[in-house]
Amino acid sequence: QVQLVESGGGLVQPGGSLRLSCAASGSISRFVTTAWYRQAPGQQRELVAMSSGGTKYADSVKGRFTISRDNAKNTVYLQMNNLKPEDTGVYYCNVGGSRGAWGTGTLVTVSS
Repeated sequence: QVQLVESGGGLVQPGGSLRLSCAASGSISRFVTTAWYRQAPGQQRELVAMSSGGTKYADSVKGRFTISRDNAKNTVYLQMNNLKPEDTGVYYCNVGGSRGAWGTGTLVTVSS
């Protein structure tokens, strides 16, 4: 089982951008599905973006977020543009679907 470590979170003003990275300890090329989830304070974890053949985004992030991967670097990315306060939360990387590997999360705070 690969280990995943997210990075790139932090404090950003509304309208700003961040790129989250998810580095895997081993090859991710065999995994069809990669995804990012987030959990806002007091709320359940929700799917933000998924790539599994095609891509799927939460309605709230469509047109602003982009999921991508670099198999050569064993890394999954989430480019987040035009960030809003409601994007605040802990972001988790996943490869291999619900029974696959999960990272420990990186905190994104969008605030002025």
